[in-house]
Amino acid sequence: MNKFKSHFRFDKQERNGIFFLLLTIVLLQTVYFLVKYQNSNTDSALRWDSDFQKGIDSLKQIALVTKTPKIYPFNPNYITDFKGYTLGMSTEEIDRLIAFRKTGKFVNSNLEFQVVTQVSDSLLSVISPFFKFPEWTQKRNKTQISATTQNKTQSVPINKVKDINKASAEQLMEIYGVGEKLSARIIKFRDRLGGFLVNDQLYDVYGLDTETVERALQRFQVVNPPKIKKIKINSASSSEIAGLIYINRSQAEKIVRYREVNGPFNSLNDVAPMFNDSKEKIDRIGLYLSFEKE
Repeated sequence: MNKFKSHFRFDKQERNGIFFLLLTIVLLQTVYFLVKYQNSNTDSALRWDSDFQKGIDSLKQIALVTKTPKIYPFNPNYITDFKGYTLGMSTEEIDRLIAFRKTGKFVNSNLEFQVVTQVSDSLLSVISPFFKFPEWTQKRNKTQISATTQNKTQSVPINKVKDINKASAEQLMEIYGVGEKLSARIIKFRDRLGGFLVNDQLYDVYGLDTETVERALQRFQVVNPPKIKKIKINSASSSEIAGLIYINRSQAEKIVRYREVNGPFNSLNDVAPMFNDSKEKIDRIGLYLSFEKE
């Protein structure tokens, strides 16, 4: 028993040594936890700074968006210097419009705006969706539009106009508003006709709006009309008549039945009741018909 207790008896020097050992261990543990805590705080601070910066960046993006002026529909006839500048127009383009307006005239379509200001196709494609013209300018009938187109195309020097019947798909795609599909559709329509006989036939291509046609006729026109074999309306079969792109099968059969009952047609006026179309379209149908009597 005395031997067992002797293991827990230390003299003064041994006790001091044990004390300093424990003190050293405590100090080392304290330093370890302080360093670990400081590193943890540094990482947290870095993460916090990163998250805070992300928040700042997102607020900057929102501010940029909110500061970007929203464009509302407007009448391009009343574009001011400041308005034109914000739209991306050059000083010369704005001045051309202002000079045109001082003559008392108005632009009433995207095409007229481009003709007057000479803005590029790319800029026109960006700003034209916001143009708002008076309603009465958009209610012109097709005859008026056709007359306007003829006046404009006649003012173009003939040596600068290319033949629409020789235009390639790539050349047609240079027209603002005509892409790959529409250019292919124009060529297909032209091939089925055997070539355009008159400029107004371009209006008959499905998907081409009036302004695109007017723009196309500034560059392309019927320079050399093709020679075609006209359909003898008084002797042709319904299949031959339906071969004309403007006449469908039921209309062709109606023409043949009418002819068998009432006799031969004398003129286009006799055929017109067979169609529920505009006078302009009936006139174009007449280009392909012959009223010879057998």
